Amino acid sequence: MSDYGHELKFGSFITPIAQQAHDVVELAVLSETAGLDLVTFQDHPYQTKFLDTWTLLSYVAAKTSRVSLAGNVLNLPLRPPAVLARAMASLDLLSNGRAELGLGAGAFWDGIAAMGGTRLMPGDAVSALEESLDIIRDLWNVEEPGGVRFQGQFHQIDGARRGPAPAHRISIWLGALKPRMLDLIGRKADGWLPSLGRIASPGIAEANAIIDAAATTAGRQPADIRRMLNLSGSPLSPQDRPALIEQITELAIDHGFSTFILPADTADPITVFGNEIAPAVREAVAKARASRG
Repeated sequence: MSDYGHELKFGSFITPIAQQAHDVVELAVLSETAGLDLVTFQDHPYQTKFLDTWTLLSYVAAKTSRVSLAGNVLNLPLRPPAVLARAMASLDLLSNGRAELGLGAGAFWDGIAAMGGTRLMPGDAVSALEESLDIIRDLWNVEEPGGVRFQGQFHQIDGARRGPAPAHRISIWLGALKPRMLDLIGRKADGWLPSLGRIASPGIAEANAIIDAAATTAGRQPADIRRMLNLSGSPLSPQDRPALIEQITELAIDHGFSTFILPADTADPITVFGNEIAPAVREAVAKARASRG
């Protein structure tokens, strides 16, 4: 059993449907009103039915004042890391420190290639992601003198100027399930962001073990990595709510997850999740932690 002791957070995962653009923004604003901590959007630049996620995040930042904002997860093969670093820092400054960075190594390679991105084999995509993490963090580090130089297999940076510095230390979360990505999370990331529908309980324990071992080997603490989870399903009918509260509580206490993100494209699930589910889970987890000492 693993409980890393993190503060619990709850968020929404809203489909960025282009033909319902204003409804999407209203759901993001409602997420804040309902007391949620985080609003996220998927990022598929090759999907013409979706809004551009980066533009949407910026617009929602201007419409809200408290919730954190993130791509879930941003498509790195179509977002050069040096440009992404500046964009993230800019959004963080404009939102008063509310931007977080969710990243994926890439999928749907036909769509990526059609948009001009480079098609990569899975192992190469992980290597490119690791290079990107180093570049992004280096560009945010304005305390170091001189420009950023990086000569990697997939990315090269030749003296790029550092900055701007973000308003706060932006967390980098990786969406991952396979061992090499989990190892990278333990070594260099701030959060693990899988989807519940793609991982079973035994898989959770195995993944946590890989992350923890990699963190320890890298001189970090396993608790340095927040465990986050995209939940499955909505709306939340009254008869389903007790079971969901119990499920999330177990995921927190027994598996170490501390951020729970609900897919929701209508108002009712967001309201219920923020006003009923989140407070009940916080209370249940607090009691369980107190009883364990």
